[in-house]
Amino acid sequence: MSKPSVAVHKFSSCDGCQLALLNMGEALVTLAERVDIKHFAEAGVLDETAEVDIAFIEGSVVTAHDCERIQEIRKRSRYLITMGACATSGGIQALKNLSYDPASWVGAIYSNPEFIDSLDRSEPIKKHVKVDFELWGCPINSRQISTAISLMLEGVMPLDEREKLCIDCKRQGNVCTLITEGEPCMGPVTRTGCGALCPQFGRACYGCFGESELPHDSALSRRFQGLGLLPDQIRQRFQLIHPVDADELEQRINLDSGKAGGSHE
Repeated sequence: MSKPSVAVHKFSSCDGCQLALLNMGEALVTLAERVDIKHFAEAGVLDETAEVDIAFIEGSVVTAHDCERIQEIRKRSRYLITMGACATSGGIQALKNLSYDPASWVGAIYSNPEFIDSLDRSEPIKKHVKVDFELWGCPINSRQISTAISLMLEGVMPLDEREKLCIDCKRQGNVCTLITEGEPCMGPVTRTGCGALCPQFGRACYGCFGESELPHDSALSRRFQGLGLLPDQIRQRFQLIHPVDADELEQRINLDSGKAGGSHE
């Protein structure tokens, strides 16, 4: 009986999510015995045009070539799973989407911008093709990808975990950085998955794992205002890892003339 085939493709990203897969150590060796890895450049396996059962995608779409590549990968994959902030929401590079002149970013960074093939927007994979499942995080961790593959090998789609990070902190007995330290922690509106790593060390959550279920963004923005954060600082906290369009953000956090208020829709 043939083993399920897997490919790991990289788009615009820092490779952190691929490293999470490599960092599985012995678990990766065990996994490799259960699947046939057709393409994984980071691990030295090259066959980008291979047809596979599961394709994992790291990174966002930022070039015209990316647009073409992801279409071809989708055609050759039975299931397509995005992993990490860049692939699921556009990532840090999507901050240029918020600029009034996104094209100017290339000129500000490179001395010869005419040689750079870059679209004005950095977009998540789901903007271009059907995505069967998303693994959120910046980066994801080994547990997420190991669990996803194990379940799919049993014919079961993984569960989308959107429980709030605060619940994880309570289970671990972490002291709340928002209440006791007055830190602008994103935990109340961020999904769990990281193991509450930052709060364990007394640091505020940055929202790496994306939006949780039932996020009360406007309530948290009011709390941040009470801590003394200015409107632009509040916007920056919500936009840091998973940027969204300005109009959508304003509706979510409900800042009006420098005052945060209202209720989450």
